[in-house]
Amino acid sequence: MPEQDLPDDLDGLIARVDPDRWLSSRFVADARARADVIALYAYDYELARAPKVASNALMGEIRLTWWREVLDEVFEGRPVRHHPTAQALAAATAAHGLPREPLEAMIDARYRELSPEPMNLADALEWAANTGGAAAMLAARILDPSADPAKAASGGRAWAIGRLMGTAGMTGEGAQAALNAALSGARGLSPAAFPAVAHATLARVRAKGARPSELAARIRLLWAVLTGRV
Repeated sequence: MPEQDLPDDLDGLIARVDPDRWLSSRFVADARARADVIALYAYDYELARAPKVASNALMGEIRLTWWREVLDEVFEGRPVRHHPTAQALAAATAAHGLPREPLEAMIDARYRELSPEPMNLADALEWAANTGGAAAMLAARILDPSADPAKAASGGRAWAIGRLMGTAGMTGEGAQAALNAALSGARGLSPAAFPAVAHATLARVRAKGARPSELAARIRLLWAVLTGRV
C-alpha cells in the first residue's frame, strides 16, 4: 500500500517531481481542468514510484495491485480509498468520462520495470506508449473531448521516448527514428488540447541527457504553445 505521506497539494507535488508536465499544465486556463490533468500526472507518478521504492519485485507488484484496486473502486462506483491521488483521479474520471483501458495500461507498463532484464527497443516503445502516451491522450480528452487521441498519444509518447534516451541508454538510429516519428505524429493537435503535449517540445533536449533550466523550458514551451508545434 502506498505511504500516506503525500501532500494534499498535488499541484505542488507535480511541480517538484514532474516539472516538464507541470509547466505544460500552466497553459491550461481553466483551473478545474488543470487540476484534473494534474491528477493524471500524480497517478502516473505513483505508478512510477512502485518499482523504485519496492524492496523486491513482489512488493512492487503489491503496490501496483493497490492502484488496480483503486480503478476497481472508481469504475464500479464504490467508495474510493482516502489517498489524495486516488480521490483526485476518481473526480477527474467522473467529470470527464475517462475510459479505464488507458489507465489500466499505465499500470501494466510499470510491471515491465520490475523485471531485471533490460528493455529492447520494441519493449521501450510500448512502455512509452502506455506511460507518457496514455497520460497525454487522457489529458487531451479532459481539455478537448473532440481532440484527436492519436495525435495526443503521439506527443506524450515522444516525451517518454526522449526521457528514455536520456536516462536509460536507449540510443541508436531506431530510437531516434521513433522519436522523430512520434513528434511528427503530434502535429495538428487542437489548440485547446495542446497543453497535453506541449512538454514534448523538450523531448530532443531530454534525449541528449540534458535538463534545461526552468527559464529555458518555459521559453520552449511558450513557443510551442504559440506555434502549435512540438
